Amino acid sequence: MDPHLLRTFVAVAGCGSFSTAARQLGYTQSAISQHIAALESDLGTPLLHRRPVGPTEAGERLLDHAAPILLRLDAARADVLRAAAEPPGHLLLDLTPSAMTARIAHALTGIRRSMPGLDVTVRVAGRQAVLTAVATGECSFGLVDGVAAPGDPLHLLDVDTITGVAVAEEHLAVILPDAHPLARRTGLRLDDLLDARWIDAPEVAAPLPDLRTAAQSDNPAASIRYEGTDASALIALVAAGHGLVVLPAPAAAGRPGVRAVPLTTPRLVHRTELLHGRNAGSAATALVTALTSVTAAGTADGA
Repeated sequence: MDPHLLRTFVAVAGCGSFSTAARQLGYTQSAISQHIAALESDLGTPLLHRRPVGPTEAGERLLDHAAPILLRLDAARADVLRAAAEPPGHLLLDLTPSAMTARIAHALTGIRRSMPGLDVTVRVAGRQAVLTAVATGECSFGLVDGVAAPGDPLHLLDVDTITGVAVAEEHLAVILPDAHPLARRTGLRLDDLLDARWIDAPEVAAPLPDLRTAAQSDNPAASIRYEGTDASALIALVAAGHGLVVLPAPAAAGRPGVRAVPLTTPRLVHRTELLHGRNAGSAATALVTALTSVTAAGTADGA
């Protein structure tokens, strides 16, 4: 299966249009049609309905496989290029909105002091975007957060060219409006909140599918979805009574209109991992050391 044809198929299916996919990929529309015809001939089955444009049942199956296949190809290319050369003096850090903690910011400050000529760029993006950027070599490394049992790794991409290192584990809290009847509790069980109104904020808060898995329930269910990456805006929605979220406990500190009540059951933590390629370079290696050292010091100090 030719990966160029597979990329074309994914683009057409995503755009719902041959002409739009052609503009996106820089091909003529006739070339796009030829790519799809060649892929369908190779697999011996139609992959796209033409009017309107959309995947057939076989095409849906192929889409399920296409993203990880193409990602692994991009990751392999990035791994080879990392081994061949390291861009001098520049470090690009992608991170998820809840990954930047005070400890991590402090570690980054230490790196810049020890390497004064280092040019650093920090970008905030969603979890999938950060994972893909690290795997494909678009960024030097990434910081990704998520929910896990204490000591367990995050369930990330199955790409063996990137490495994940735990740099922080924090307690989780349920964020409630200040006037909520449970806001003065000293702790909350997830089971007691399954029927509450929740905000689905997959890029900032604990993803609802992870909470459902932990609760072994079809709930909690979302009353509203937030697709941004701004934690302040999300907490404002909570304060206005649109629903609850689970965040690392410090996230709501000093925020008006909300209370952070520790999540006591099930036992879950907010875990942050540093992701980097196998040949990450001296700057990224130094940051790994700094991050793990700061985390270890904070743990020893009882932070």
